[in-house]
Amino acid sequence: MQQTSDPAGVVDHPGLARYAALAAALRQRVVRGEWLPGSALPAEQALAAEHGVALGTLRRALELLVEQGLIERIHGKGTFVRSGIAGASTLRFFRFGEGVAGQLPASRILSRTVLAAPADAARALGLAPGETALRLQRLRLIDGEPCLLEHIWLPLDLFDALAPREDAPAAADADAPHDWPALLYPFYASRCGVHVQRAVDDIGFGVLTAPQARSLGLAAGHPCAVVTRRATDLAGRCVEWRVTRGDAHAFHYSVTLT
Repeated sequence: MQQTSDPAGVVDHPGLARYAALAAALRQRVVRGEWLPGSALPAEQALAAEHGVALGTLRRALELLVEQGLIERIHGKGTFVRSGIAGASTLRFFRFGEGVAGQLPASRILSRTVLAAPADAARALGLAPGETALRLQRLRLIDGEPCLLEHIWLPLDLFDALAPREDAPAAADADAPHDWPALLYPFYASRCGVHVQRAVDDIGFGVLTAPQARSLGLAAGHPCAVVTRRATDLAGRCVEWRVTRGDAHAFHYSVTLT
């Protein structure tokens, strides 16, 4: 199958609309780091001239990237690469009492270990069977009370900077988990250069094992809601696989249909 391209890097695929090919070329420029998250794209006229396309074609390409969540257009200011997700906390699926409404959750890293990733995590992260990854066990607390237990798996090629150092005492570890902020996604961006652009949460239910129940102050076998998340970066790669468990009796999810 023949492909043609122009000097600006727009590849024409037979059957693919010109604006879609242009959108793919612009996406690659973002992925390569030419335009960083939060930065403004050049003016539309300049981009259209650079790629040798009509202004209408460029605008359709930008609209496609907006639909895909890669960029955002701010009236009166311009077009920007989206900064990514800041929090998207799974706490939104739960209600832990009227007294905690509006309170900011705290976080505590219970463990940080390099282990062979389980099959589900390896599949999501694109790892080979038995390949190691960084696992974080994190407890979320409200008013000092544990409410959510998270198991977070991260690929080492992207998050090696967060892995424990065997040759350094914990007190000298510049990335000691007790210093980590409650919001991990901005931390991933600042410390590792990984920008989480999208996350998909799947909800199910199960029961707590004895260790999980102890962490949450509940009885072994207590019913729990299970939220499994796949978080992806600018290139669409899965960069985090997370399983969150919380008291099923506190689970609450509301959908409005119109």
